[in-house]
Amino acid sequence: MFTLFSIIVIGFFLGMRHATDPDHVIAVTTIVSRQRSTRRAALIGALWGLGHTVTIFAVGTAIILFNLVIPTRLGLSMELSVGLMLIVLGAWNLAGFLRSAPAHADDGGSLVHSHPHSHGDFVHTHPHLHEPEAHSHASQQTPLARLDRKLGKIGLYQWLRPLAVGIIHGLAGSAAVALLILASIRNSTWAIAYLLVFGVGTIAGMMLITMSIASTFRFVGNRFERVSHRFAMASGLVSVAFGLLVAYQICVTQGLFSAHPHWTPR
Repeated sequence: MFTLFSIIVIGFFLGMRHATDPDHVIAVTTIVSRQRSTRRAALIGALWGLGHTVTIFAVGTAIILFNLVIPTRLGLSMELSVGLMLIVLGAWNLAGFLRSAPAHADDGGSLVHSHPHSHGDFVHTHPHLHEPEAHSHASQQTPLARLDRKLGKIGLYQWLRPLAVGIIHGLAGSAAVALLILASIRNSTWAIAYLLVFGVGTIAGMMLITMSIASTFRFVGNRFERVSHRFAMASGLVSVAFGLLVAYQICVTQGLFSAHPHWTPR
């Protein structure tokens, strides 16, 4: 027999566990792979969790209150959106890696070269020398510095991406969460409370995950810059590969485009 306290405890810890699902971790890894600040990484995780919670709460509440049934093809399409999103995020990371691939040239005895380097929080790549007077721009002339002056210290554009990723992930998981609630909790008010607590647990879990990822990248980057750079590339490859696997399972194995698709919410 469920009590309100047990619903709160179970919902919170299941929400934290839900944050560790492989597709969730892979997606946020591609987002925070270049992030070195644990505070900003935690905010990225919180925004992902917020987007995820908003979708699950909206769809789950509708299912609970109005006994809605999600058609099989629609459910598969929502899960396919996660696979496509993982492919896009991974390709984004790989494109950034290819743009920053080392390229060396000799210019009158001074080594002109290209590698990722930072000006404050802005990391980018362009051909340059290491003599201070030879650098092509001052640190206050980077795009991030210009955007900071216009949009504030933290530009809105940085935070929309994890929020959108969380919303898409919520679409894929909302039906399963709501069906689980309907099977276990008969009181609709308690079921909705479970959704909220589940969301809080997901936010907390994802904040811990993103902080851990950012700390790992910072630790590796401070000691082995090349390893950190390749680690970021690896996260892109894994994201693309996992996204393709999800797309294959939905389109081929579960027959999204066939005459008789089959779907079991997870």
